[in-house]
Amino acid sequence: MRNVAATLIVFLGGFAIMVLEIIGARYLAKDFGSSFYVWVSQIGVILAALALGYSFGGAMAGHFQRLAFLAWLLAPAGLFVLGIPAFAPRLINAIIQRHPADAEIPPLWQKLDPALGSSLVFFLPCFALATLSPYMVRVAARQLSHVGRTSGRIYAASTVGSIAGVFVSGYVLLEHMTVSNIFRATGVLTLLLGLACWWMDGRVAGQGEAIRS
Repeated sequence: MRNVAATLIVFLGGFAIMVLEIIGARYLAKDFGSSFYVWVSQIGVILAALALGYSFGGAMAGHFQRLAFLAWLLAPAGLFVLGIPAFAPRLINAIIQRHPADAEIPPLWQKLDPALGSSLVFFLPCFALATLSPYMVRVAARQLSHVGRTSGRIYAASTVGSIAGVFVSGYVLLEHMTVSNIFRATGVLTLLLGLACWWMDGRVAGQGEAIRS
C-alpha cells in the first residue's frame, strides 16, 4: 500500500509539473509573444527547478525522514499556484514596463525577459513538486538492495505523469478550461499532494512504531 501511494503521488506530481510548464508557456506567450524564446525560457527554467528540487529533496530525505516535511513545502507551493492569476500579471507587467514604451526592447532582453517572468512565476512550485521523487524513493525502498528498482519505478511514474500532463494540457484542459482555472486546479492538486504526504507520514510512522513494539 505504501509503494502504491508513493507511486501515485509522484505520478500526480509529475503531472502537475508538466501542466505548469505547458500552460505556463501559453500564459507567458500572451505578454512576451509566441516566440521561440518563450519556449526556451520556460523549458530551461522548469528543468533548472527540477534539477535543484531533486537535489534538495534527496538531501532533505536523509536529514528529515518524515514525509510531513514535504507537506510544509507543498502547501505553500499550492497556495502560490492558486494565486498565479492574481499576482502574475503585475509581475509580468513590471518586467515589460521597465523598458521605455517608445523604444524597441533590446535583443538581449527579448531573450531574457521571458526567462525572468518564468522564473518568478513557475520556478518555486516546480522546485517544490520535484522534491517528491527522491523523498518517495527513501520511503518506498525498505532495503538497500531494492533502492535501484524502487528509484527506477518512482522516476518512471513521475515521467509517465509528466507525459500525461503534456497531452491532457494540450488536448483537454485548454479546450475546456480557462488558463486561470487551470492554475487554480493545479494549485488545489498540489495542496492535496501535501495532504497526502501528511497522511502517509502518519501511516509510515505508525508502521515503524508497530515494528519496534
